[in-house]
Amino acid sequence: MIFQETALSGAFLIQMETSDDERGFFGRLYCRQDFAPLNFPGEIVQSNVSYNRKRATLRGMHYQAEPFAEAKIVACMHGAFYDVIIDLRQGSPTYKRWTAAEISAVNKRCFYIPEGFAHGFQTLEDDTTILYMMSQYYQPEYARGVRWDDPAFGIKWPFKEPLMSEKDRLLPDFTG
Repeated sequence: MIFQETALSGAFLIQMETSDDERGFFGRLYCRQDFAPLNFPGEIVQSNVSYNRKRATLRGMHYQAEPFAEAKIVACMHGAFYDVIIDLRQGSPTYKRWTAAEISAVNKRCFYIPEGFAHGFQTLEDDTTILYMMSQYYQPEYARGVRWDDPAFGIKWPFKEPLMSEKDRLLPDFTG
C-alpha cells in the first residue's frame, strides 16, 4: 500500500498495490503493521457496506461524537464516488477545512479518515458499493452530522441536485 498524506492533518489516501493477471487482481486493503504509523486507533471492530442504486446519491456529512469517535478506512467495491472529509477537531491546524478524492473500483484507492472528521460522499456512477472498516462500534446516540451544503465549509459537490435521505437533508449547520 502506498500512503499519500492529504491537505488535512492525519488523513491519507491509500493506493492499493495489486498483483494483476488474466484473472483479475489481488491486493491488500488493510494491514495492522502498515497502519501503525498513522496511529490507527485500536483495531477494526466493524465493517459496513453502502449500496447506492443511482448516480448523484449523497450520504453525509456524518461522524460519531466522543467517547465513540471513529476512524475509518473507506474503499469502493463497485462503481465510483466522490469522497469528502471535514476536519472537525478543535485545535487542529486544518480545523474546518475539507478535502475530497475520487474513489473507485478501477483506481483502487481508499481513504483513511481519522477520528474527529465528518465524512460523506456522492456517487459518480449507478450501482456503487462502498466498504467501510471502522475502529469503533456504531452508537446511534452518538451519531452526529453537519449539513452537506453548509456555507461554513463551502464543499464543491459534483452534482448540484443530489438524491439524499430526508434525515441527511435536515442535518444542522456547523456551530463549532
